[in-house]
Amino acid sequence: MAKKSEKRKIIGLVCDACGGRHYYSTKNTMNVPDKVELKKYCPVKRIIAKQSETRKNLGRNVVKPRR
Repeated sequence: MAKKSEKRKIIGLVCDACGGRHYYSTKNTMNVPDKVELKKYCPVKRIIAKQSETRKNLGRNVVKPRR
């Protein structure tokens, strides 16, 4: 199984309509240094709303050293 590239970061997409984080994605930080904004479906408001990039705060972007 191939190793994941370290250039790709996990991002969370926050809905501008309700403020919830419903979608997660990855992006290549070398090619796209700016924040990503996508139009996706918001299940809370039941509309298509703009989703803005935020940092995913679960520690999965950090590689933990092996013991």
